[in-house]
Amino acid sequence: MLNFPIWQQFRQIIQPYWFTQPRWGVIFQLLLLVAFSLGSSTFVIFETLQRGELTSSLAQQNVNRFQQAIGFFFSIIIVNIIFISAKNYIQGKISLDWRKCLTSYYLNQYFTKQSFYHLQAFSEVDNPDQRMAEDIKNVTQRLIFLLVMCLDSLVQLIGFIGLLWLISPILMITLLAYAVVGTLITTLVFGRAFVGINLEQLKREADFRYGLVRIRDNAEAIAFYEGQAEESAQMKQRFGRVFANINRLIRWQFNLNIFQNGYQYLTFILPFIILAPQIFSRELELGAVTQSQAAFERVGFALGLIITQFDQLSALTAGIRRLTELTTKMEKITSFEPDSGIQLSEETYIAVNHLTLQLPDRQTKLIQDLSITVLPGQSLLIIGASGVGKTSLLRAIAGFWVEGEGAIKRPPPDRILFLPQRPYMPWGTLRQQLLYPHTEKAIAKETLLQTLNQVHLPNLAGRYGGLDAFVDWSRVLSLGEQQRLAFARLLLSEPAYAILDEATSAVDEETAASLYQKLQETSITYISVGHRTQLLNYHQFVLELRQQQEWQLFSTKDYEK
Repeated sequence: MLNFPIWQQFRQIIQPYWFTQPRWGVIFQLLLLVAFSLGSSTFVIFETLQRGELTSSLAQQNVNRFQQAIGFFFSIIIVNIIFISAKNYIQGKISLDWRKCLTSYYLNQYFTKQSFYHLQAFSEVDNPDQRMAEDIKNVTQRLIFLLVMCLDSLVQLIGFIGLLWLISPILMITLLAYAVVGTLITTLVFGRAFVGINLEQLKREADFRYGLVRIRDNAEAIAFYEGQAEESAQMKQRFGRVFANINRLIRWQFNLNIFQNGYQYLTFILPFIILAPQIFSRELELGAVTQSQAAFERVGFALGLIITQFDQLSALTAGIRRLTELTTKMEKITSFEPDSGIQLSEETYIAVNHLTLQLPDRQTKLIQDLSITVLPGQSLLIIGASGVGKTSLLRAIAGFWVEGEGAIKRPPPDRILFLPQRPYMPWGTLRQQLLYPHTEKAIAKETLLQTLNQVHLPNLAGRYGGLDAFVDWSRVLSLGEQQRLAFARLLLSEPAYAILDEATSAVDEETAASLYQKLQETSITYISVGHRTQLLNYHQFVLELRQQQEWQLFSTKDYEK
């Protein structure tokens, strides 16, 4: 839960759209929205007056007065239909435009300085995907809806207060006291509970949805493990938490609905009770009761907006807090400039100087005082038991691991290509897979097909409809095929340095040897992490990481001895 006021959180949500740059089109739309809102609310006041006129004409059995009143009434309705429809249309357009702008703002932050990686790796916030996909939509829609409702209520409040005061000052004073008491009860009794429950509900729904997505993405592995019973139990447990919180929400909603409905029904009956003596004494026409009842209800709704829209307000508050939490975490990541720890700088080679890597708790060391240099044209194999820090060292070179001390020199990030053990297969065509992340590069079809042949995927394009076929490649290709495709990506991108984290673990030794032979024929300098002794044949140096933060650098010949 964030500890600064909701208005500051609200400002963080509206600032990217309303205050970052001139938006004359949006300002014009906003002015139109205000104009149509003022117009529709004004016509509601006229409509109420005409209802009273209709009632009085019927009570007097005055045909001419009735015909005149019904004519005005229909005219008002027709114009108001146009105003309300236009208002709703513009409201929807502004909400959609706001969502587009806010989503773009969040995505820009999400992909700046690998925020998406840090949020996931260090569990900074739960379900950032759900916050950007669902919370932004709900917040923008609810905010515009409630802002328009507040504007409508303000106009009607001004108009109907005057009408109520003219009919009965006692009625007006009663209404003000009634609204104040109702608002206090709603905020004090229901306020904190509803915001907390809605926040928890958003989190539990997102966790449940994430679990289903995770099962979908790992369906084959789960099936091989015969793990359906365990997964089913876990998902039922997650849904059980969703169900329990919804039950809690329903119980609170039941109590709120009793209060809301009672509050609204009393606004309907109170005018009759208060004005009955004046009607019976013929001080007021019967139409005044109709007018006062409608006015009382409208003013009561305006003054009691917190009461009638409390569930919407609490859901909005929860959504704003979740989005603000995400913004705060991403801004912290993008603005982070470590004044100590691991210092990164750019060079034409990779050099690690007196590097010590620690776990995030800063208590456990993985690597102690490591110094190595890999010059252009050289190759290094990193070996060691599981858990000694091999992958952590690669993350430090990439700039992802900041816990520790020492210095790392490396080429610019766009001159280094990392190949993880499980390659990333983005949505797209086979051509895009081969060129990722530089999919705009123009490379001849023949070159792409020749490269596929070099990595032992000669029939891949033909099997799935050509280079421009759109397929979910992570599903149709085995891990070994994905690793070969990633090698093709490496050969085509021609970086200065390549860092391979067990990038051939899923292919047979003969294929792995062939891939490394192709890599040796290029000008790419490479660092590998691996366990196969066969890889020694394709590297000049070996870095062995050992337990107790120890390490030793060998030439390959010395290591083989």
